[in-house]
Parts: sequence; structure tokens; C-alpha cells
Amino acid sequence: MEVPITGFMIHSEGSNPEHDHSLYITSWDGRPVQMHVHPFSGKTSFDVGHYHHYAGRTEPALSGVQHVHNYYVETSFDEHHAHLIKGTTGPAVPLPNGGHYHYFEGFTTVNGSIPHSHKYGGKTGDEIGY
Repeated sequence: MEVPITGFMIHSEGSNPEHDHSLYITSWDGRPVQMHVHPFSGKTSFDVGHYHHYAGRTEPALSGVQHVHNYYVETSFDEHHAHLIKGTTGPAVPLPNGGHYHYFEGFTTVNGSIPHSHKYGGKTGDEIGY
């Protein structure tokens, strides 16, 4: 059985140090597929006398099916340096009135005049149609 699928592919170079191609499906068997993103923000752990703020949006994912999101953001510039935050969220956690969020956590890249990293984590905001 063949199922017609339409979509598009994005080649990403930008600030992400890894070469990347992302495939986004726009229809499945003639029905439009909805995509969404999540806002996320927070403050890193306090290490080597400081912390950093971060804020961004996850990469898009399909709505209506179990999924995770990739994310990538640069922290605020504090103490003469910044760090990169990159990872994959946990699975969707339903909200009581519809929608969902995701947990995320990890460690930043190492940077600074005294080389160090910071721990970060939290939960995303509710989904935003994309």
C-alpha cells in the first residue's frame, strides 16, 4: 500500500556547527499535517561565580503524535563568554486543558577563562502552531 506524502527539506548551516538536513512532512495521504514548536527559557546553574540566561524555540515537530523536539541556543554573554545549549527534549507531557509541554536538561558546552560548563533544565512552554 502506497501512501502519498508531501513535504520539504531544509539544509541548515548557520550557527549550528553540525551539517544538518531536516525533513518536514506537510501532508500524509492527502491530509495536511500540522507542525508546532515550543518556547523555552531559563537560567543555568551558578558555576565559577556566575550563571547565564537562555531563551529560544524548539525545532518543529508533528502535532497529534508522540514526539520529541531538538533544540539549540546560545546563552547570554556573561563574564566575557557564552555557552551553547543543545539537546533533545523528553516526550510530550499532556496539559489538563489540551496542549502539552516537554522536559529538557543537560550541560552547556565548556567555555570561559576558567574552562567550565553549566547545568540547565526545565520544561518548555505550551505548543505553538507552526
